[in-house]
Amino acid sequence: MGTFSGQKATPERLVIGMSGASGAAYGIRLLEACRELGVESHLVMTRPAEMTIGYETPLKPKAVAAKADYRYGADDIAAPIASGGFKTMGMIVAPCSVKAMSEIATGVTTTLLSRAADVCLKEKRRLVLMVRETPLHLGHLRSLAALAELGAVILPPVPAFYAAPRTLEDLVDQTVGRALDFFGKDWPHVKRWGEDIAKSKRKGSR
Repeated sequence: MGTFSGQKATPERLVIGMSGASGAAYGIRLLEACRELGVESHLVMTRPAEMTIGYETPLKPKAVAAKADYRYGADDIAAPIASGGFKTMGMIVAPCSVKAMSEIATGVTTTLLSRAADVCLKEKRRLVLMVRETPLHLGHLRSLAALAELGAVILPPVPAFYAAPRTLEDLVDQTVGRALDFFGKDWPHVKRWGEDIAKSKRKGSR
């Protein structure tokens, strides 16, 4: 069936959440990747995330927010991303703290970040959580198992050394690109096994 005359197509929208865990670079690079890929980004940062940005990067939180197409305060319960009626591709929380993970797992949401993630789960949209914590105790593991059962993708930012990274930026890009894979977005900064990596070795082993 065609669309009604004058009806606009919904743009590709991705919600990006940044919590206070270490790893602000992942969220920042994700915003830049969305801009490169033409994906409309909707950012929500918690107050601890803003503090972590100051600790880990030379950027101010306002400069990070400026990289998004739309940004919302953590207490903005009237934001579009708080409603399932607002269509998105889903959400990536990068980085995802244990506090944010726990709220999402229980459905007891206290910020717009955890509410937006809860919306993705209830609407059966893709939710990718870059959980940044180690070591993990049994309570953490049970929460992660519950989230996996609910349909979330648990994607800790684990370095992919097979990609032969030379810089921290290489490590960050590889993880960000793998997260975007779950939304059908092929970001050229990702090195893929059997394509960019070890292809010549596989040919020589035949």
